[in-house]
Amino acid sequence: MSNLNTHFVGKVLLPFEELDSTQTYAQNLLSRSRPAEGTLVTASSQSSGKGLLHNRWESAPGQNLLLSLILYPDFLPLSRAFLLSQAMALGVRDWAHRYAGARARVKWPNDLYIGDKKVGGILIQNAVSGKHIGHSVVGIGINVNQTVFPPELPNPGSIKGETGLELDLKTALNELCECLEQRYLDLREGEWLAIQEEYLRQLYGFGETRTFLRPDGEPFSGKITGVLENGYLQLQTDKGLESFEVKEIQLKLI
Repeated sequence: MSNLNTHFVGKVLLPFEELDSTQTYAQNLLSRSRPAEGTLVTASSQSSGKGLLHNRWESAPGQNLLLSLILYPDFLPLSRAFLLSQAMALGVRDWAHRYAGARARVKWPNDLYIGDKKVGGILIQNAVSGKHIGHSVVGIGINVNQTVFPPELPNPGSIKGETGLELDLKTALNELCECLEQRYLDLREGEWLAIQEEYLRQLYGFGETRTFLRPDGEPFSGKITGVLENGYLQLQTDKGLESFEVKEIQLKLI
């Protein structure tokens, strides 16, 4: 990409008008080769975009950022895999902060929120190599210029919808690559504690009492007090200090 100020992220770009999923394409690429670290697969449109917990990622063609980034974080032990999620979430948030300021936050585990609207999401798929991560495919979808969404989505938003700014997608992608690379380099250089602390500072709802839903739909109140090294969300509830993995809990939207 021209005007790309990175060392490796996005230096190898595989752009497509349409794919079933950038994530699937990147995984297939890894199954038969070893692409350069930082290889980026992008698509203007996806027919089967992937979200967290087997959800679909819906996106209007040609209006948003849809990409998968190939990384080799073999310096990370499996027990610390959530650090990669935190670093990538902060990279996306750093990018959004340029346009939305302090309203851009990370919603646990790694969604991008602007105000109370979900503007982006991240899906990370890791391959194991011994006790470390062999490779990772970081799938990112960000609503940029789209302003009309399917009615079944609970609280969708976009950069344009929340700021009024219409972005050039190539420029936006360049800037996003720079932000992701910087956070990844911080991670690689061992700035783990700084990443964890910044993640909490930017965490949507941190320190606030909110209503959550258990898997059976039962609502309960909890105050977000932290995130454990394994990625579990820690809440102070009427039962004491509880921790939850992603599929065990859902934030009730305001």
